[in-house]
Amino acid sequence: MQLPPLGLYIHLPWCERKCPYCDFNSHETRRVPEAKYIRALLQDLEDDLHLLQGRAVETLFIGGGTPSLFSANAIQQLMRGVAERVPLAPMLEATMEANPGSAEADKFFAFKEAGITRLSLGIQSFNDTHLQALGRIHTSDQAHAAIVFARGAGFDSFNLDLMHGLPGQTLAGAESDLHTAIACAPAHLSWYQLTIEPNTVFHKRPPLLPVEDDLADIQQRGEQLLAESGYAQYEVSAYSGPGFNCRHNKNYWSFGDYLGIGAGAHGKITFADGHIERCAKRRQPQDYMAAETGNFVGSHRTLEQSEIVGEFMMNALRLNEGFTVSQFVSRTGINAARLTPQLELLQQRGLLHCDCGVVKATDLGRRFLDSVVAEFFSDAP
Repeated sequence: MQLPPLGLYIHLPWCERKCPYCDFNSHETRRVPEAKYIRALLQDLEDDLHLLQGRAVETLFIGGGTPSLFSANAIQQLMRGVAERVPLAPMLEATMEANPGSAEADKFFAFKEAGITRLSLGIQSFNDTHLQALGRIHTSDQAHAAIVFARGAGFDSFNLDLMHGLPGQTLAGAESDLHTAIACAPAHLSWYQLTIEPNTVFHKRPPLLPVEDDLADIQQRGEQLLAESGYAQYEVSAYSGPGFNCRHNKNYWSFGDYLGIGAGAHGKITFADGHIERCAKRRQPQDYMAAETGNFVGSHRTLEQSEIVGEFMMNALRLNEGFTVSQFVSRTGINAARLTPQLELLQQRGLLHCDCGVVKATDLGRRFLDSVVAEFFSDAP
């Protein structure tokens, strides 16, 4: 089978303060062990070189934590080390997450010089009261400054990460946040509802969130406002101007492959014989940095056919464009007939639209996407 495109995810797990809604593998620190961690990252990457199978890395994403806590020199060393070890596509998209609280103009210039082509700024809200409720350490003024710095450093492509459904937020408040974000003219907006995840402070002490009817009104009004402003929704929570889709994330949603290096990073790799493997690296940063060659992997497994089908649908049906049946066969190596019972059932229920080999969720299906996807994790509806 033809191998899918390959991305590279790099996890930098430290932040200044853990947000109460965050369930990512992130750890508070006052001092980042930059040199030791980057040595481990590059050794981890070397251990994974056989997984490239002749492919170039087409997209790269540095996430966290707060990657911009790392010094400019450290990011330059990391990017240089990656380029020395793996072939990078000529039109590489290299994204790095940054928080306004750690934003400095000279760092942004250096990140650009290091090869970062795209920033993703964790704004979350432009309302200081809501920022405090979310445990964020930056202010609205710092958010605006970070956007100015990013544009001044030459980042034509940057994303603003924005939440809605926040504690105490009204429809007017959510709309105000979007108006402010749109006025900043980012190429890309990630706009998504705050959810309460297990093992977070908010899960132990839940804040008072807007009720379901208000959340529905916020979603509807926000989608309308973004469309009117020229932002096309291409995924459940992703909106962009023409030509500015996040290619790295779209590779995830299209069931592409990716290497994951760093503490707790996940990877998914397809092999020439058709089997697909997932792995996760050692989760605790200290354990990860202490690992020796061949010992960075914390867990590893080969996917069963039902898992492959379900995971493909879990990703591909998030995209507004859906997927083609031929793409399903190409990315999974599974005969298209495997989908027939579920597709027929879900189309009858008005949850999927199937036409000329293209499958996508209907408006109703997008509202109940978890239930739609669940149908594909078993062999029969």
